[in-house]
Amino acid sequence: MNAISASASPDTPINAIEIAALRSDRFRIEREADWQRLEAIVVRMEKGRLRRISDEDLLALPGLYRTVASSLSIARETSLDAATLAYLEALVQRAWFVVYGPRSSLAEWLGSFLGGGWSAAVRAIWLDIVVALAVMVAGVAVGWLLVSHDPEWYFSLMSRDMAGARVPGATAQALRATLFGEQERDGLSVFAAQLFSNNAQVSILAFALGFAFGIPTLLLLIHNLALLGAMAWLYHGAGLLTDFAGWICVHGTTELFAILLAGAAGLHIGRALAFPGDRPILEAAAVAGRRAAVVMTGVVLMLVVAALLEGFARQLVDNTFGRFAIGGFMLMLWCAYFFAFRGNARTGTRR
Repeated sequence: MNAISASASPDTPINAIEIAALRSDRFRIEREADWQRLEAIVVRMEKGRLRRISDEDLLALPGLYRTVASSLSIARETSLDAATLAYLEALVQRAWFVVYGPRSSLAEWLGSFLGGGWSAAVRAIWLDIVVALAVMVAGVAVGWLLVSHDPEWYFSLMSRDMAGARVPGATAQALRATLFGEQERDGLSVFAAQLFSNNAQVSILAFALGFAFGIPTLLLLIHNLALLGAMAWLYHGAGLLTDFAGWICVHGTTELFAILLAGAAGLHIGRALAFPGDRPILEAAAVAGRRAAVVMTGVVLMLVVAALLEGFARQLVDNTFGRFAIGGFMLMLWCAYFFAFRGNARTGTRR
């Protein structure tokens, strides 16, 4: 009797292994039906055979996913056999993509984004756009007034390397040469490349700094547009303001619009943090952040378009009227898309 008891003692290595295997088998047998049912549904959905899935299985899918996820949690805690654990981990991962994963391809997402999602997000932050626009106009006025009272302010706003021949005291002929004759140059001029790089950085920073209640975003917009105001003053003094406006207009209506939207997106987040309303601060910030992220995705696209216009259109079109025509067309195109076009953010079709 003692021998039998000793051989049956649960402390022996052989019995410990047998008990663990029995526990694993029992665990699998009790839940295997749900695992197999979920796997069958996942396989059909992965293969695109949605019509072969019954309504009962579709309704049961979320519950089955939670059941299998719970089984995986128990399996990890009780240290079941490695094969069962690996099977459950793979099944839960596949099921997650079926239940919670993206439902559309890249082409479908792009169609939805351009077909209404982006414009809807821009319209939703209209108040922030108005504020950002007012600040940008004020920035231009500030730059003009500063350099008109003291030309030394010009070099506080723009580095001498970036300015090149565009400096106070330059002759009208020298300034005119910076606006025309660029079709004979290859690629972007040094100044154009620097200006685009600066504006791209401003767009990203204006959005990123919005979390500080939007204050750094406002200051950044004022500083960046003050540079434009200083340059406008410089060309105005040489009687070339209209030509300078045409030079800027080719890409500026797109590039400055992108800065405007980036600044507005940053302000939108800052405003949600400062004035969350009835929502908790984190929830208000999350909602505003998702909407602002959609706007910023489009801002990147606009900056790419601006780079193409700056690199080719402005240098191929060497007259002020043509430049105004291109810039004006782009401005009307953006305004029509954002404020006149009404699309469906889910399907990308007009309503």
